[in-house]
Amino acid sequence: MRIDIITVLPELLESPFNHSIMKRAQEKNLLTVKCHNLRDYSTFNQKQVDDYQYGGGAGMVMMIDPILNCIEALKAERVYDEVIYLTPDGELFEQKMANRLSLYNNLILLCGHYKGIDERVREHLITKEISIGSFVLSGGELAAAVVVDAIGRLLPGVLNNETSALEDSFQDDLLAPPVYTRPANYKGWEVPKILLSGHEAKIKEWRTQKALERTKERRPDLFEKGN
Repeated sequence: MRIDIITVLPELLESPFNHSIMKRAQEKNLLTVKCHNLRDYSTFNQKQVDDYQYGGGAGMVMMIDPILNCIEALKAERVYDEVIYLTPDGELFEQKMANRLSLYNNLILLCGHYKGIDERVREHLITKEISIGSFVLSGGELAAAVVVDAIGRLLPGVLNNETSALEDSFQDDLLAPPVYTRPANYKGWEVPKILLSGHEAKIKEWRTQKALERTKERRPDLFEKGN
């Protein structure tokens, strides 16, 4: 899978993709992440990518021309399944969307900045808009890192245990159950005995029940959706 990220601050994205699981995914050639500096596609001598908004108002707006130039350059090299804009008013990014996007081959992520992008970019170039939550960030880079991480870890071969991602929270509209590790008794705090029993069927039943209880308590919206 290949993900191309268009940004005015590519240095913000150096660390998230150069460590841990995302680093291993790229080393295994299972995932390719490329960041493109939007200023490289500006036709202005000063590499300008933003301008004042028509009608007045505070905040600059990202211009069409450099965005179009970058997207066209990328599309000249390969076919993209989606051109995604990270924006607070996009569709809420959830696990099921991550699952769907992980099945694609090529994605473009456009990181917004300033007051946003010229609306005509959204109307004519963007195929999908994503929000990671009901809040505003200084730019779309952190949102892009979240989306890439959520997608990348689902790719076959990325995680050492491929069933691990299937047991994550939200995969079945449930939160994950509690987990424990050694020691079994720490200062009187004990691991539930069922987990020490070795009885796989009963352990699975316990985990399912705990997942239901936790979801009902902490995310009743999810619980109602799944019941």
